[in-house]
Amino acid sequence: MDNSGIYVGLDIGTTSIKVIVAENVNGQMNVIGVGSERSDGMNRGVIVDIDKASAAIKRAISVAENKANLKIHEVVAGIPANLLKIEPCRGMIAIAETSREITNQDVINVANAASVHSLPPEQEVIDVLPDEFVVDGFDGIKDPRGMVGVRLEMNGTVLTGPKTIIHNTKRAVQQAGLHLTDLILNPLALGKTVLNDGEQDFGTILIDMGAGQTTTSIIHDHHLKYTYVDQEGGEFVTKDISVVLNTSLSNAEKLKREYGYAFADGASEDGFPVEVVGQSAPSQITEKYLAEIIEARLEQILNNAYNHLENIDALDMPGGVVITGGAAAIPGIQSLAADVFGTNVKLYVPEPMGLRHPAFSQAFALLNYETSLSEVDVLAKSAMVAGTRSIPEQQTFESDETDPAPQANSENAHQTSEKAAKKPKQKKESSFSFSGLVASIKRWFSEFFD
Repeated sequence: MDNSGIYVGLDIGTTSIKVIVAENVNGQMNVIGVGSERSDGMNRGVIVDIDKASAAIKRAISVAENKANLKIHEVVAGIPANLLKIEPCRGMIAIAETSREITNQDVINVANAASVHSLPPEQEVIDVLPDEFVVDGFDGIKDPRGMVGVRLEMNGTVLTGPKTIIHNTKRAVQQAGLHLTDLILNPLALGKTVLNDGEQDFGTILIDMGAGQTTTSIIHDHHLKYTYVDQEGGEFVTKDISVVLNTSLSNAEKLKREYGYAFADGASEDGFPVEVVGQSAPSQITEKYLAEIIEARLEQILNNAYNHLENIDALDMPGGVVITGGAAAIPGIQSLAADVFGTNVKLYVPEPMGLRHPAFSQAFALLNYETSLSEVDVLAKSAMVAGTRSIPEQQTFESDETDPAPQANSENAHQTSEKAAKKPKQKKESSFSFSGLVASIKRWFSEFFD
């Protein structure tokens, strides 16, 4: 499947919203624009004010558009793992009375059969992940299309999350004037990007330390097995510094970035001035004292993760611990985590120029995950999830320049049905080509999830 084209990743964080515009050429991701703006309407990783959040998204998109010289219409957004449920699923359908070739629609139908199960009213399907297909008893098949059979089965995993979080995310993106191409679970995308093949296979603990919350995940056998969300993050470190040193939050954040160290034993005794509320002259404190404040909160966060992992006997993963996220940028975090977990700890930082900071890991992971999806993955997800990519033929971006310039188009040559009629490309925000059958299914999705 050719996933070449322009992709936009949107990471809606507690303290900042990050947008990455990248061009995927033959599997190589080239970043052409980045936008980062202060978040608004967020609380501990969750949207609590749609109007404010959408306005912040617009600002971040505008910055990315100026840097990439493209007009952005479509984005791939992430969703946090709060109250996530990971459940196995299995479905079976009869293809026909006599053997015939399996089509795209058959894959959609069997994924639909596998993921249909009773959901609590507050839960909604986030993703459907096929593990294998079985054709007339022959298992281990990754893509059954084109094969001949009378019975098709699918074994996989269904991910569900709070309907409120999903709805608020979709509505904020739509209210910002954007089309949501895909909604991806954050730790799912991170696991595929941050960890190498061996770490995903043998098992690794992945810790995403954001500003408003810290998400601990277990990736094993290339599958997301477990997530735990702690409602504490880097923002709490800033508040601790502010309270202990009696300084403003903006000064506390500045001190954390310029002098902060996560492991007090490795900090120096060098002093620096701190503006104290109610005092005309600044006070002097040492880097070691500041490190003790930072270490206390970070150690508590890491200990919470340790205790949850210990309860499920998941501390002895061969891959050790990998840490990323904005709060993981504090120097000394690896030493502190190694001391807490008693195992090898790695810090992940994205490699592309302009993104070499752990705060951009999530946005970059969303792009990497989206471009790695196969047609079968997209078809399976479209069976139960509204707002997915739905195998578009073209994704159009308009140039900001007044002079005529080549359009940066996504050439994702996906087909939702073998009988889909060919239509001429049109210059509009989102141009798709569907068969009548798939179009009717999509309308059913929209009515159902709205």
